[in-house]
Amino acid sequence: MTKADLIENVYLKTGFSKKESAEIVEMVFDIMKTNLEDGEKIKIAGFGNFVVKEKATRRGRNPQTGDEIEITSRRILTFKPSQVLKASINGEE
Repeated sequence: MTKADLIENVYLKTGFSKKESAEIVEMVFDIMKTNLEDGEKIKIAGFGNFVVKEKATRRGRNPQTGDEIEITSRRILTFKPSQVLKASINGEE
């Protein structure tokens, strides 16, 4: 599913215009992005959690040359689905 598909579904299910639907989807994504950039957790009941985690600097190896390299610290985004979503995906009630 693409962003255009999301916009189309919002348009069909809400009765808003396509332009309004696109603005709503964009606003939701902007709010989520801003909160994640600030390091906040996003918890959507019945869906799951989006969490930004810090990864420390670590030693790695270049697979082509075998040379050791330092992998810099970074932030990663993780998603953990809720039990409700897991059950739904697996066809459970």
